Amino acid sequence: MDANNFVPIRVSTLRGENAITFDAYVRVAGKFILYCRKGDTFEGQRLKRLKEKKLKKMFILQDHEGNYRSYLTSNIEQAYDKNSGKSIEDRSQVIQGAQQAAAEDVMENPESQEFYQVAKIGAGKYVDFILKEAEAVKSILAIENTDASVGHHGVTVGAVAVAIAEQLGMSDRYPMDLLTMGCLLHDFDHMTNGLSVGRNKKDLNTDEIRIFNEHPRAAVEKVKHLKHFDNLVLKIILQHEECIDGSGVPNGLKEKDVEPLAVLCATANSYDKYVSFMKLEPKEALKTMLVDKMGLHPLSHLQALQAVLKEKKVLA
Repeated sequence: MDANNFVPIRVSTLRGENAITFDAYVRVAGKFILYCRKGDTFEGQRLKRLKEKKLKKMFILQDHEGNYRSYLTSNIEQAYDKNSGKSIEDRSQVIQGAQQAAAEDVMENPESQEFYQVAKIGAGKYVDFILKEAEAVKSILAIENTDASVGHHGVTVGAVAVAIAEQLGMSDRYPMDLLTMGCLLHDFDHMTNGLSVGRNKKDLNTDEIRIFNEHPRAAVEKVKHLKHFDNLVLKIILQHEECIDGSGVPNGLKEKDVEPLAVLCATANSYDKYVSFMKLEPKEALKTMLVDKMGLHPLSHLQALQAVLKEKKVLA
């Protein structure tokens, strides 16, 4: 079939137990191969195989685009409805996928005000889900980032940051939707700078360390002229690798000079790196941050993180 007959869709939007209402194709050597038929689902091994192959996009026929949009709308509405009869695990899969897709849309098309606003509206709904659903944090953190996805990482960091903010009594005093947006987009530059977000900094060579140290600033430089980007979101992106003792990058700021929401993002970012990329158990990740890396993040944040992980039954 002619390539003009197909439109791309994001793999991260194909989540949950609902049957798809369209045929989904993968592209191999320029040919479109049917991977999943109308009426099938993307649960279990089928989704896992796609993530292991780091496949971000699939394709559908143009004639099925309306069916795909209806599938997305139904999936998301059910996911945010606690009375839908769906399990919290299934709902979390759909919500996580929707947030990841929205973040990737913005990072790949930063000039699009429409994509940014869609992500921002979604961030607000995600905040409500994290704050109002007792098992939301545990379920989101249980979704493994098997392909070291920048977008997936941002969604996880957002959940952890919002949960810490609530524990600290900050969720009523600060805009949680903008905190979430900053977390979703914080590693924006890793989409194009050639560094995998999952690599340990100690394994980087000199040139790679320079790129890593500049990635927060490089991201902001790319989008600071775009008026639809909130200043607070830009500040979170710029400062998410700063440490409270001044040892962070790119500007070596101390805590008093860092935006409070960026400090939250930095704490959540470090935690997810230890768990998702360095494969530490949550308990070991927390111990590393409290003992081995003491002084990089506020003690109050780490205590709040510990309380969240215990309350949400993330810690074994």
